[in-house]
Amino acid sequence: MRVAIFGVGAMGSLFGAKLSPHADVTLVGRWPEQLAALNNEGLLLQTSNGERRVPLRATDDPSSLAPVDTALILTKSAGTPRAARQAAGVLTGDGLAVTLQNGIGNLETIAAEVGPERATLGVTAQGAAVLAPGVVRHAGPGPTHLAIRPEIAGQVEEVASLFEEAGLETHVTSSVESLVWGKLAVNAGINALTAILRVPNGALLESGWSRELMREAARETAAVAAALGVALPYDDPVERVETVARMTAPNRSSMLQDVLRGTTTEIETINGAVVREGERLGVPTPVNAMLYRLVKAVEEIMQV
Repeated sequence: MRVAIFGVGAMGSLFGAKLSPHADVTLVGRWPEQLAALNNEGLLLQTSNGERRVPLRATDDPSSLAPVDTALILTKSAGTPRAARQAAGVLTGDGLAVTLQNGIGNLETIAAEVGPERATLGVTAQGAAVLAPGVVRHAGPGPTHLAIRPEIAGQVEEVASLFEEAGLETHVTSSVESLVWGKLAVNAGINALTAILRVPNGALLESGWSRELMREAARETAAVAAALGVALPYDDPVERVETVARMTAPNRSSMLQDVLRGTTTEIETINGAVVREGERLGVPTPVNAMLYRLVKAVEEIMQV
């Protein structure tokens, strides 16, 4: 299988390292230092079992690629429109674009470019962080779920088989929306707060103030999901967000990593999306709105 992975950050590099021994993989991105490191030295992938160097091929010019069977979109949400346009230019006629990005709204952006018949989404619990150009720490494994429907069943099953062959636990499901909103509730509770407070995930449990804000953001997100008729894949959003914060205590969320690098965050597709859907449905989301505004202020100050 020929695969183009759009995004050369932590998740793009992780999936590239996992998939490259089993498929023809090229990473596509715009980060010069990362591209140079990957092409010259490969990726140094650190895990709890040690580290290994994985040869990878990366480019900033997707037009140089041969047609690909799968376009895996792993950019930050701000890069989705560009990645979607580039994916449309390299996918085969029956190829498939798959987004495993955080938040909601990315699938619609991708489908508008590649066609709804060539797009699907998934949710992954894999965690990773960039430590330096060419160096990624695999923070922890977790299952990946891919959305399947009859007209693309063959392509989705092929992608799932490739992931499994690469050691990535993968499941296909026709009800991925529940998983998407389940992950969104956790991200809404954790990511923005860690970015504002500049702390790892577990620190949110150490203050009564931050803990309650985390809980409320998750509750509000669950309420919006319920108004949409979406049942979360767990019973209690508060218990779930606290469990994830505890299990990933030393991890820096992707939004905190963005803020520390001075780059645009995914706040629009996480807390911002919760606020917009809440407004549309008449569901109050005051804590998500506050977190959204604070992160937007951080982004604006970073640009001054």
